[in-house]
Amino acid sequence: MKFPGFIAAIFLAIGIAYFFPQGIELLPLKTITDIGIGLIFFFYGLKLSPAEFKAGLVNYKVHIMVHVTTFIVFPLLCLACLPLFDNGLKSELWIALFFLGTLPSTVSSSVVMVALAKGNLPTAIFNASLSGLIGIVATPLWLGFILEKTTDFDFLVVLQKLCLQIIFPLAIGLFLQRYFGETARKYGKQLSLFDKTTIILIIYSSFSNSFTSSLVENIELYDLLKMAGIVLVLFFVVFFGLAFFSNLFGFNTEDKIAAQFCGTKKSLVHGSVMVRVIFGNSASSGLLLLPIMLYHSAQLILVAWYAEKYKNRENIT
Repeated sequence: MKFPGFIAAIFLAIGIAYFFPQGIELLPLKTITDIGIGLIFFFYGLKLSPAEFKAGLVNYKVHIMVHVTTFIVFPLLCLACLPLFDNGLKSELWIALFFLGTLPSTVSSSVVMVALAKGNLPTAIFNASLSGLIGIVATPLWLGFILEKTTDFDFLVVLQKLCLQIIFPLAIGLFLQRYFGETARKYGKQLSLFDKTTIILIIYSSFSNSFTSSLVENIELYDLLKMAGIVLVLFFVVFFGLAFFSNLFGFNTEDKIAAQFCGTKKSLVHGSVMVRVIFGNSASSGLLLLPIMLYHSAQLILVAWYAEKYKNRENIT
């Protein structure tokens, strides 16, 4: 399932949820997706390659830039967008945007795009892998810091869910990596298909709940266009900002590519999982996924275009 097919499947799932929201009552989707989430992170632990991870460890300047951008700059940019929303901190749309800003980078697409652009692949593998691990803690911490003041968000309850559904399966996967890691990497495409199938089910379930409550239907076209415009502006601000600071710090072209491509990405996989773990079956879960789905589609198209530009460069500096 290539990227365009995955995006098409996402919108197909939303369409099915709109016309047949009762599907969440016919199948035990909560149980299926809860098990799927655990398996996603179990396989994630299995697939982490210690050799590739160590190879990228030494490039610390790029790592610092990428993770500061992902987990500090991006959330702060989303906070700066707060005046654009009428209800401020209580705006469901702004919370959805802020949720996007707190997410980690993608793993597979970041690495694929850096490889296509002839960038620093070991550095990209290290950053993408580490970002997913940091995001398990950083995303709920940011949400707790903001939402505990305005909602009934309980960080300790969320932490318990994270441990049960994400951290424990990940730890088991990391422990078993030495025995089954090679096999997991060999069947990486099949495992990726499993990940994406689980995400499609989570998206269907989330939007079924939202359509049943009429929450998503109440979004005006203006708000949807505004959100699309904001996520595009965020992408370009971060992308060109990383290019500027990469040049300022004297990064070579390969490191600059790794910084730009890893630092701008946001993970739909982690976003879908975090929505399920943190917010459960709440009516707003579909709405919370809206910015990340818009951003995910845009980042794949735009980064693929820039990857082709970098790939065709005449001189590597």
